[in-house]
Amino acid sequence: QVQLVESGGGLVQPGGSLRLSCAASGFTLDYYAIGWFRQAPGKEREGVSSINPRDGSTYYADAVKGRFTISRDNAKNTVYLQMNSLKPEDTAVYYCAANPDYTGSDYHRYTYWGQGTQVTVSS
Repeated sequence: QVQLVESGGGLVQPGGSLRLSCAASGFTLDYYAIGWFRQAPGKEREGVSSINPRDGSTYYADAVKGRFTISRDNAKNTVYLQMNSLKPEDTAVYYCAANPDYTGSDYHRYTYWGQGTQVTVSS
């Protein structure tokens, strides 16, 4: 059974950092691209970052470039999203998702989804 489980969300002050984890089971991340998405109340789900484990290519939304870093640990079958210099506008539920080969921000092209983890940036 394919499963993705996010963790690492929480409440952080502006300028702070969090590291989200996306642990996969039932399949090997080596063969899937993993994306991070977020959805704030009343807003559409948007792509944040993604990584193609086969060639290492990555994607970052303009809003997070220079602040967020996506990485993977194949031994742990886990993908991470390091988030630094967090801003109130980063507040959202963050989801990870997987698909066989697409590395980009179109969430329609992702097949498997986690349940999400809440990130709140507030003083």
